[in-house]
Amino acid sequence: MNDDQLLRYSRQIMLPYVGIEGQEKLLNARVLIIGMGGLGSPIAMYLASAGVGHLVICDFDEVDLSNLQRQIIHSSEQRIGQNKAESAKETLLQLNPHIQVTALSHKLDEPALLAQAQCADVVIDGTDNFDARFLLNQVCYQARTPLVSGAAIRMEGQVIVFANQGEGSCYRCLYKDDANDVATTCSENGVLSPVVGIIGSVQAVEAMKLIMSIGKPLVSRLLLLDAYTMDWRTLKLPADPQCPVCSNT
Repeated sequence: MNDDQLLRYSRQIMLPYVGIEGQEKLLNARVLIIGMGGLGSPIAMYLASAGVGHLVICDFDEVDLSNLQRQIIHSSEQRIGQNKAESAKETLLQLNPHIQVTALSHKLDEPALLAQAQCADVVIDGTDNFDARFLLNQVCYQARTPLVSGAAIRMEGQVIVFANQGEGSCYRCLYKDDANDVATTCSENGVLSPVVGIIGSVQAVEAMKLIMSIGKPLVSRLLLLDAYTMDWRTLKLPADPQCPVCSNT
């Protein structure tokens, strides 16, 4: 670590549970973030600023005017019509030009997603639909790569971590096939913009804890936010013995 890095990350390094060793783990880490929307924006921006060495960001969508209310990584109206992954890469390299950012501007099929998950130290879910979340959960379980899952809608949000080390629960233990019957996208229900910022920030913290092996990550613990009353709850999520993904039966 050079002098500039020591100064840039000094406020983290001075924490006794981070130190030089923890910062070096961040610098050497590769994190896959799927979705550069409301959740992916704060996730990627904080991880870039914190010095995660290689961010692989994936989004095949284009920036729309309605995105700018909450997707803060797309910093101006000049980004409208630009691919979200490419737009996000520009912002991240402005924040920290000393990291590596790989922008994937196309939709990944299952083999490609699995390959990316296998290369990552942590995968973070910033998607907004159950099909994408189910697929991401499946490939992360196959790759044995930790998955940090988050969701936000209206004034509510949730975060949970799946270790994927052969024990504990997975996303399919939480939601079943019929979850797709429920309309859960921001375009259909709306969302208060800071709520995605709060949830995305928690996801970034959880990813950093996993990388540095510090603290107590939210492994198989569902953190729930009701921003209307600003109440937080944590619920344990046991593994479902009939789960089609993580059950051995």
